[in-house]
Amino acid sequence: MSSKQGKRYFGTDGIRGRVGEYPITPEFILKLGWAAGRVLATEHSNRVLIGKDTRISGYMFESALQAGLSAAGADILLLGPMPTPAIAYLTRTLHAAGGIVISASHNPYDDNGIKFFSASGSKLPDDMELAIEDMLERPMETLDSRDLGKAERVRDAAGRYIEFCKSTIPSSISLNHLKIVVDCANGATYHIAPYVFLELGAEVITIGVEPDGLNINLDCGATHLDTLRAEVKRQGADLGIALDGDGDRVIMVDERGEVVDGDELLYIIARSRQQANHAVDAVVGTAMSNLGLEHALAEIGITLHRSAVGDRYVLEKLSQCGCVLGGESSGHIICLDRTTTGDGIISALQVLAAMERSGRSLHELKSGMKKFPQCMINVRLDRPLDVFNNREIQAAVRDAETALANRGRVLLRPSGTEPVIRVMVEGEDAGEIQALARQLAGVVSRQQGKRAVG
Repeated sequence: MSSKQGKRYFGTDGIRGRVGEYPITPEFILKLGWAAGRVLATEHSNRVLIGKDTRISGYMFESALQAGLSAAGADILLLGPMPTPAIAYLTRTLHAAGGIVISASHNPYDDNGIKFFSASGSKLPDDMELAIEDMLERPMETLDSRDLGKAERVRDAAGRYIEFCKSTIPSSISLNHLKIVVDCANGATYHIAPYVFLELGAEVITIGVEPDGLNINLDCGATHLDTLRAEVKRQGADLGIALDGDGDRVIMVDERGEVVDGDELLYIIARSRQQANHAVDAVVGTAMSNLGLEHALAEIGITLHRSAVGDRYVLEKLSQCGCVLGGESSGHIICLDRTTTGDGIISALQVLAAMERSGRSLHELKSGMKKFPQCMINVRLDRPLDVFNNREIQAAVRDAETALANRGRVLLRPSGTEPVIRVMVEGEDAGEIQALARQLAGVVSRQQGKRAVG
């Protein structure tokens, strides 16, 4: 769970792990709530929001956080199941001291995690995460009974967020001639996303809107697209929208059943804004963004800046570059002129608005970008491995780069959320890059004595 700057618990996206294994235990989460309450609460506001996705352990951790926050004197506003970006939005508009999300995003139900938002609806800065970790090392002290925090439920949270999502596209845009299949991954958007598109006029067919605590992300959502692709073709729909378990990422499917990933969505949004005479000089992608995105943007005069992988790093680069639009191929799209964090529903709406302005289908809009073949293999780790200072691995990387010459690139990246090394090779020839990726993954795997899986 370590991260940069010596963090013990916080990774690139909060604290995450398997339920019941430290630190994702009721005892730790109780103290985490107390530590967060001590750090987040200020003289201006001592209210902290708690929202969650639909996995069964959310009930347990919601109660633990609530108890810890109350012991620290923070008042709690309970939102129930809500998308991660909704919690960011409501933290800001309800003038809370902070927001807490109980979610493991696209992971299976037996994982869970805790993410935080500051009063501005942005991810916590490093100094606040470090302050919470410092507080975790201190003995937990419960305030006098008269100073304990109180809890109440926000009854209209879903309605507030639905109206906000609708407000992010011009009121002149109607979706009343679109037939859309929406896959909510049996996650936090199940009672929100369908209504956003329905209220804007679309005919909506739903998938993954029957959460039972165990089926979140199970063969559905942004990481499992086969069902959505088949349903779009079966229904003769104009497109499909797949969200992940906590609603901060989106992948779309065009009318032919072809996947439209985050790189293509970012291109569509950027190009549409440029054509609408909105100044778009640059956007932010990541080290994993397809070379085809960089080339397609360059053809229309837009520069692609690359950040490290992870939406917090995309946000950092957006701030550094003074840009408002960025994203990842996984479907985390950030429109800072609309909201403060990645938002699957709002990103999908920007694409639908582009379709309406242009009068073109999703397939036609994505055709302006030609993706380079890309092969990624995950090598599971049984112990830490410094791939950047391993001579055998780096020699293999140089060999692959020599073979590609200037026709592609190689990237090794340790995952920030699971014990794997991601081996990515990208280039013009699919057969060549697959062979190179397998060779490189084999070298990494042999350093572990483990078989590569991809």
